[in-house]
Amino acid sequence: MRYRVVGKVVVAVSVLALAGLAVAQTLKGPVSDKPIDEKWAPSKWGATDRAGSANHTKNSVNIARALATIKQNKSITIGKYYHREAPAFGARGWNMSIPGTPTGGPFGKNALIYHDELVTTEIGQIQTQFDGPGHIGVNTSKGPMMYNGVISWDAYEHGGGGRVVGMGPLGVEHPGELGFVCRLVVLDAVAYKKSKGLIPANATMLPIPNKPGDPGIVTADDVKGIMQMQGLREIAPGDCVALHTGQGNSWSNDRYKTMKPEERQAARDLFNQGEPGFGISACEYMASRDIALTMCDTSACDAQPSGEQGPDFSVPCHTEMQTRRGIWNLENVDTKSLVDAKVMEGAFIWAPLRIIGATGSPGNPMVLY
Repeated sequence: MRYRVVGKVVVAVSVLALAGLAVAQTLKGPVSDKPIDEKWAPSKWGATDRAGSANHTKNSVNIARALATIKQNKSITIGKYYHREAPAFGARGWNMSIPGTPTGGPFGKNALIYHDELVTTEIGQIQTQFDGPGHIGVNTSKGPMMYNGVISWDAYEHGGGGRVVGMGPLGVEHPGELGFVCRLVVLDAVAYKKSKGLIPANATMLPIPNKPGDPGIVTADDVKGIMQMQGLREIAPGDCVALHTGQGNSWSNDRYKTMKPEERQAARDLFNQGEPGFGISACEYMASRDIALTMCDTSACDAQPSGEQGPDFSVPCHTEMQTRRGIWNLENVDTKSLVDAKVMEGAFIWAPLRIIGATGSPGNPMVLY
């Protein structure tokens, strides 16, 4: 850490600070100028847009199409449980305590007491999680580039001591101001791959893909084939698409509370190995259909460690959908509840929390059918 000293060294420190800023423009490691060369900005929503695909909710036609899918007047919530033993990527963790036990009271003649909770976590990037504009970017020669060409260095909101306290124009509150009301299409990739003889008939989940061509990768042709198999209308602008890979069955809502600690550990171990998911062709196809949101029962929705391009590309749907197009992603949703209820189409209703400057949001989305 460098400290600022008064006196003769002030000018020298200032020069060093400027030199450090110049060096910091590009992070160490891989650099890609694809966003610059291919002119990812401005987005289709305009140069000043901050909400991306949430703008689809402004279209009353999209809302009408979503509500028209409601036939039985029933609902399912598809958020996963937030819990310290639930699967999480890397060092992320959910830690909650109840301070005070009870936190306050008793008060008044009615002897009121109350409990609060204290949560320390990544908020937007744990369990059911929404990837907002400030979450995913590309390290370019101009610096880390986020949605609509915003360089993260320019976006940061600074607090005391220069600490970054928010993502500024990349905060999750921007899509949170609009939310999502969309026709939901549920892709049961497990049933489809079984129908093609690509996985065993008794399989409950797709395998983790380690190389291109593995059945754990869901391609554009697979998406089209699943839609045909399920007899669904073509994916339309403003739709939301959920992928059921079955890996989320390992901590599904219908069994998580009754799972033993060793079963929860097994679910975490499975998630750390990788996950089935969309290949880049599927994401490019859905982008061409102008969808509003992707979601899945895994921690990323991208196939990994290998997608269609091999293991050298790190969750490429994230950069191609979110950074390039502002098509957001919702991870770790309970697609099993939808598949079990045979809900392949419905009205998806949800909004990320209006957390100013946050990279994402927790949530408990609702599907009406």
